Amino acid sequence: MDCIITIEIGTGSIRVAAFDLTGELLGSSKGSYPTFHSRPDYSEQDPEQIFITLLYMLKNFLNEKIYPKNHKVVSICFSSAMHSVLAINKNGVPIGNAIVWSDNRAKKEAGDLRASDIGKQLYQMTGTPIHAMSPLNKITWMKNNNRELFEAAHKFLSIKTYIIEQLTGEYVVDYSVASATGLLNIHTLQWEDLALERAGLKKSMLADAVPVFYAPKNLKRQYQTSLGLPENTKLLVGSSDGCMATLGAGVWGDEKATVTLEESGAVRVVGKKVLQDEQQGLFNYVLTEGCYVSGGPTNNAGSAFEWFATQFGDFKKVFDLEDCIDDLLSEASRVPAGSEGLIFLPYLQGERAPIWNANARGSYFGLNIKHEQRHFIRATIEGILFAFYNIGKTLERHRSFKSLSANGTYAAYPLWTQMIADMFNKPVSVKLNSGPDSVACGAFLVSATEMGLFNSLEQAAQKVKLLENFHPNGQHHETYMKLFAIFERLSTKLFDEFEAIAELQQHS
Repeated sequence: MDCIITIEIGTGSIRVAAFDLTGELLGSSKGSYPTFHSRPDYSEQDPEQIFITLLYMLKNFLNEKIYPKNHKVVSICFSSAMHSVLAINKNGVPIGNAIVWSDNRAKKEAGDLRASDIGKQLYQMTGTPIHAMSPLNKITWMKNNNRELFEAAHKFLSIKTYIIEQLTGEYVVDYSVASATGLLNIHTLQWEDLALERAGLKKSMLADAVPVFYAPKNLKRQYQTSLGLPENTKLLVGSSDGCMATLGAGVWGDEKATVTLEESGAVRVVGKKVLQDEQQGLFNYVLTEGCYVSGGPTNNAGSAFEWFATQFGDFKKVFDLEDCIDDLLSEASRVPAGSEGLIFLPYLQGERAPIWNANARGSYFGLNIKHEQRHFIRATIEGILFAFYNIGKTLERHRSFKSLSANGTYAAYPLWTQMIADMFNKPVSVKLNSGPDSVACGAFLVSATEMGLFNSLEQAAQKVKLLENFHPNGQHHETYMKLFAIFERLSTKLFDEFEAIAELQQHS
């Protein structure tokens, strides 16, 4: 039986999944790798470790779950996290680690650009908010602060581009990942000269931007042999994890948005129009030509809650994070909505939308003597989700929506999904817990559309089946809105204090 493999190169893990041609999940597997924080604001990963993890996971997955059942792999589709930058030399060898999306070292470069007329022009051209996350500012930082590395670099790649080149020998980047760099003009789908000039780059120093359906060269012979894949196995460059998650959640057209709850998160809509926000608070990434995924990302979703669990949870078994989280959620469910006035600002890694402040910091506010640990647990979740609601509120200035589709690891926890419904005061749909995650589902739909199983991605999105099983509680919504007003004011009133504490940490 023919099957499609999807490979997600995530922030902290490789996820491999397989589907038959009807979209039925045949199996999935996950392997992790670390992010290094050598200094404040630094977030890096070892590209070789990611590549080795991918090969290991894929080989084991094929040998354990695909080949024993005589499945034939006809297509492999990639997805990846956005905003990574890796410098390589003329031999294709990495120069140091890859800088990933959560790295904030370029906040000065981003701040200077955001305040300039050029910054406003680039936002309109590229659709990418001016922030330290973007490769445009990361590369500018290298040019200004690590001249030796910058001058030694032959090309600057995304992690996915590096991996595809290792497998095929071809330097390509899909329009989706490229449109998140701040370097691609999303209207012309060409590298933007004004952005290149800002970063000190030539076009030859970037990969070729290609459609999400583009198929690079065949696998190199050694990987055909080691993985047991035939020469004619098609590899698709695919898309970004954000675009794939949106497609895989069945979101297309008006009246529906999607919420992704992974280590980071986002609220997104799909449309044929670029949403130009005067405050530069929203992104616009290309899914396919003339089709844009618009919305806003947050740095602090599951990562913030996992920080809390690691620091304050009760680990009955060593490293058993899932059991620890289950216990914490059970405790949080015993606390009324609003955590009796305790508010958490979740900005542990700075923040992107809608405040776009790389220096933002986390804080608990409203603490009184009656608060217990369970209040902190629930307030932590509520604070994380207030940040999502803040993004959605910004998005609705441009595009209204009547319902949401939730996806990602934390969407599987009913407490989280019910809170989203209560805050947004809208019904929330989720996939069956036994089904594939939305990123993998989106990658399957891209492959299936490329193979002609669907006429278009729009038709493919309409085939996604969701359960609409979380409905808002009006009383909880009223409580949350009163607290959100305080959350929103704190997030902006503390800007000066955020700057001051970041300055102290920078010199400590």
